[in-house]
Amino acid sequence: MSSLRMPQSLIRRLGVETGDAVLRYELLEEQAHALGRSGRKVEAALAALRDHPGGEGRAEALKAAADAVWGFLVQREVMGLRDRQAIVEQYAIPREVLNRIGAR
Repeated sequence: MSSLRMPQSLIRRLGVETGDAVLRYELLEEQAHALGRSGRKVEAALAALRDHPGGEGRAEALKAAADAVWGFLVQREVMGLRDRQAIVEQYAIPREVLNRIGAR
């Protein structure tokens, strides 16, 4: 028994998705969702830091913010997104957080 296979040129012309294309799409989709979750974590950590302008809880809030920002920046770099300055401006990341992670 033989099976028929659609010619590759017809697959491309019709836009039929191959298993490889579907897998790449799903991986990109998951990367985008993970990056969004990480960005929301940064936003929450920075908000908590602003809620602790000094005194008790400030050190823990600063550490949490630095950890969240560092993880977010690393995740972006792994994805090939290397423009840190845009993220610093978009999220209004304070200098003390950047100093804590060693960003320049």
